[in-house]
Amino acid sequence: MKGNVIDMAVGIVIGGAFGKIVTSLVNDLLMPCIGALIGGFDFANLKVTLCKAVMEGEEIVKPAVTINYGTFINEIVNFLIIALCIFLVIKGINKMHKKKEEAPAAPAPKPDDVVLLEEIRDLLKNKS
Repeated sequence: MKGNVIDMAVGIVIGGAFGKIVTSLVNDLLMPCIGALIGGFDFANLKVTLCKAVMEGEEIVKPAVTINYGTFINEIVNFLIIALCIFLVIKGINKMHKKKEEAPAAPAPKPDDVVLLEEIRDLLKNKS
């Protein structure tokens, strides 16, 4: 059981690191490219303002209330990439397990007494 717990802990640590890599991939590489293709805007800045900020001079008294749907789009892309990777890994593992099950097992070696009896039978056949 200790080995399974260690394997699970390693998987969680690697999964967390993988999540950060995918987040960086989406935020720093994919979304800027998609934004440039669509018209040059950043998805992270897409939002709907429900209430504007209340200001007194240069000081913000009450911040603006916004719905940040651009960030939500980034998170959906993150999820889809991670889900695709997990799907491919599980599919590969299942394929490997299936090959192991399909491989015919090597026949068990015959006991020494059976081998000896077969040799005696063959010698008796040759004498006749």
